[in-house]
Amino acid sequence: MKKNTEKIESLTKIIEQIDFLLKQQDESESILSFTDAEKYKLIKNLASKESLKTLKNLLNNLHPSDVADILEALPLERRLAVWELVKSENDGDILVEVSDVVRQTLIADMDNTELLAAAEQLDTDEIADIANDLPGDVLNDLLESLDVQNRERLESALSYPNESVGSLMDFDIATIRDDISLEVVLNYLRRIKKLPDHTDKLFVVDRFGSILGLLPLERILVGESHSIVKDVMATDVVTFKPEDIAHEASNAFERYDLVTAPVVDETGKLLGRLTVDAVMDYIRDETENEKFSMVGLKDEDMFSSIWKSVQNRWAWLAINLVTALIASRVIGIFEGSIEKVVALAALMPIVAGIGGNSGNQTTTLIVRALALGQVTFSNIRLLMFKEVGVALLNGILWGSVLGVFAFLLYGNIQLGYVMTGAMILNLILSAIMGVMIPLVLNRMGKDPAVGSSVLITAMTDSGGFFIFLGLATLVLL
Repeated sequence: MKKNTEKIESLTKIIEQIDFLLKQQDESESILSFTDAEKYKLIKNLASKESLKTLKNLLNNLHPSDVADILEALPLERRLAVWELVKSENDGDILVEVSDVVRQTLIADMDNTELLAAAEQLDTDEIADIANDLPGDVLNDLLESLDVQNRERLESALSYPNESVGSLMDFDIATIRDDISLEVVLNYLRRIKKLPDHTDKLFVVDRFGSILGLLPLERILVGESHSIVKDVMATDVVTFKPEDIAHEASNAFERYDLVTAPVVDETGKLLGRLTVDAVMDYIRDETENEKFSMVGLKDEDMFSSIWKSVQNRWAWLAINLVTALIASRVIGIFEGSIEKVVALAALMPIVAGIGGNSGNQTTTLIVRALALGQVTFSNIRLLMFKEVGVALLNGILWGSVLGVFAFLLYGNIQLGYVMTGAMILNLILSAIMGVMIPLVLNRMGKDPAVGSSVLITAMTDSGGFFIFLGLATLVLL
């Protein structure tokens, strides 16, 4: 965590430095307004060259993922200015690292020749990651430029859905046969000089390419050189198929502490591998998408145009407006009660607000359980009972605190009873809705995270107002 914080602080300083250098560049271009032409040209050339040189040196010394973070943190105009200064041999790696929406802005600023050159720097699995954002003619030219094997691999990767293991599969694999000695394996590794990234084991295959087992690198290093691979390899292999759901694969990586795992077809033939790097990228993207989805948003560029942001956000704001109107009508039903007991107007937002927070806690818990496959038909009733029990105890505790607060503030013991009762009932309502909303969405085939917080807040607001004002009308009037 400390290293991560230090990295963020370092990137923040770099972004500030880039911003300062770009401002210097802008200032050098505005000197013409108050100097003669000759002096302007001299100063501009000196200032521009110095700023550009400093910027280029700064960017070229950074890892592509750090450059990607910087580009995402810059407004569009400055992002494109920095993008122009990046070494062309790093273009492909940076395009892979940036978010989808930022990648689209960078690609829009590149011509087809630049895009093709950037894509050709990448491995097949990396090309598959950005293929959907490439213009059709560039993708066609790219396919034609690849050899037969890589073209088939790319077409295969593009044929799998985005949420599948096949879309994350890496084709760069090291395989060996099971009838050779560890000494032969070591000689083979010395000849190839460089192993694929994140290699912790070699895949053992038969002459048809079907997976037989795994040979961890540590067994090669500590084993007897004359030992035969089939005698020391691991045969309890965790394998995946390209059609498997990526989320389930990510859970398996966490459960079994995997670094790499083979991807095979129905016959057991080795097609590629899944690496922890690809899984981590998938989990990160899924987490970010879930955060956006919880409030009904799609992924959005922080510096996108006002119009694009409005298009991205208006739908759920419209739903919010409808739910707010419903809540206002609930309040309208009890206008007479509020006029007679003005304290109700000050206290009712408390009941609704705490109910909404409690409901969002329950919703988050259920969405996570659904994602991990922990919710089954047999345990739904137990989940509901548990959440209602938690809500009841919290309602009694904090409802009593609010009841005492209302009594001390307004000197009305009955108002205190109303606050306590309303808090208990609204927390129970929020618990029931917090469980049911994700379950219903999931049963309908919808993403249970999408808009859940919006829906639960709408239910607890309207329900909370109705419960509180209804009880107040019954008890106080």
